[in-house]
Amino acid sequence: RRILTMRMTRHGSASGTGVAVCATAAATRSLCAASAWLLIVFVASSAAGCADAFVPPLPPPESARTCSRSISAIVPSAAWASSTALSMAAKKKKSKAKKKSPSVGVGGLKGFGSSVATKDSSAAGGAGGGGGTIDRSRDALAFYDYLERHGAGDNLKRVALATFPLPGVTGSDGQAIRIRGVMATRQIKKGEPIIDVPYELAMNLGRESSDPTLPAVGLLQDYCRWKSGSGSGSSTGSSGGRREDGNDRERGAYFQMLPPYRGDDCRGSTDFFSDAALEALQFPPIRDETVRRGEQTAARYERDVEPMTQISDNLYRWSDGGDDDVVTEEHLRWAVWLVTSRVLTVQGDENTGESYRLMIPLIDMCNHDRASVHVLTGRAVPGGRLKILAGETVEAGSQVNIPYGGGVAGNDRFIQDYGFLDAADGGFAFGVVAKALLGGGGEFGPTLMGQRDRTAALATLKTTTIEQDEAELEGTTERDIREALAFRIGVKRALERLDAA
Repeated sequence: RRILTMRMTRHGSASGTGVAVCATAAATRSLCAASAWLLIVFVASSAAGCADAFVPPLPPPESARTCSRSISAIVPSAAWASSTALSMAAKKKKSKAKKKSPSVGVGGLKGFGSSVATKDSSAAGGAGGGGGTIDRSRDALAFYDYLERHGAGDNLKRVALATFPLPGVTGSDGQAIRIRGVMATRQIKKGEPIIDVPYELAMNLGRESSDPTLPAVGLLQDYCRWKSGSGSGSSTGSSGGRREDGNDRERGAYFQMLPPYRGDDCRGSTDFFSDAALEALQFPPIRDETVRRGEQTAARYERDVEPMTQISDNLYRWSDGGDDDVVTEEHLRWAVWLVTSRVLTVQGDENTGESYRLMIPLIDMCNHDRASVHVLTGRAVPGGRLKILAGETVEAGSQVNIPYGGGVAGNDRFIQDYGFLDAADGGFAFGVVAKALLGGGGEFGPTLMGQRDRTAALATLKTTTIEQDEAELEGTTERDIREALAFRIGVKRALERLDAA
């Protein structure tokens, strides 16, 4: 249930229950996201085509204003920096780095890239007035330089990281919330690559499985090596094995762009919800699955991580500080969330039939748009290229997005695994949940919700009325509970619409 499988041109799904996926760069309904067991199976493709997909969800923001997390088309008001200038900016990282790095971490609506306040992105320059702003912060320049050094520099002639405003959404300090995403810096025609990353740049976390805690252990170890400076070797190589080539130090520029431990981004996930918030969802299937994943994480920590922290002082050191600077179960939970929100499952050699879990820099920083028609393609093989091909012409200044739920996933998956609620298209994603609860897949195909889950969820949702839920929402300030209330209100309204129809 936590697999987003995308196959180009030849359709199919790893789970056997995939749904067609497409994507657009017009970003008319792009949504930020924070977490999900995102698995995208890339298959060599010649051009257009959709993808089979199957997805998951997650919860909301610091201000938790039950907003739709949708973004209208981004058309910046100022001229965009040329691709040549952007490429040069990456090479001038050292001189730029002397400037104070902007702080980030304003809570709320998240994409793969994270969210920032308007004042945080001012150093980026570029367009203002409600449009996208190219990110030229110290961390971003280091990341651009990292791409240049590892065979992905040509991407900087087409795209850049940027921050985009969320209309009408502000943080507790009154500053507009902006999400980081990927922006086209020139026109990209249909069929051309938008992003083209060498397989060797990706982090291979091993072969595909349904357990996100296993790759999370390797990811956490690599991250700790970089953060603490305790070693020069990377524990996870592009072949899925272990290697010692100093790449984790190099990869620090990528790690620095990941949402931080205990940051606002990860707290959007139901994995970090309080018990009260899980109950407030009034949706036992989400509550039960979240609890199971938490138990799985605890067991993995006790079995594979904690013993190693006692054997080696350096293996899982979180920083270069004192004796207490070793990872805890909560650190592993954060790593599991990174895996569920960012990992793409990519098919390997066609003769083996194996698939691998990859974290692909730049590609995994694209935000969500249900209507996206772009195509992901490539294989996890030495010398392979992992690409996003333009499914339609992308104009300069447009945000480049992909569909996290294949364009048909419901908010039951979004709130659990991604950390947002999709209220676009008249509450389409709430309608998906409502139809599943009533036992009909309709245009979405067979429902994936069993009778027992449907019965339990419907009974729990009936314990309060929409009016009671709205009154509770008005008087609640806790972020996770507000998101839970927004979810159940949306589902109940969708059920009312279906009943009226």
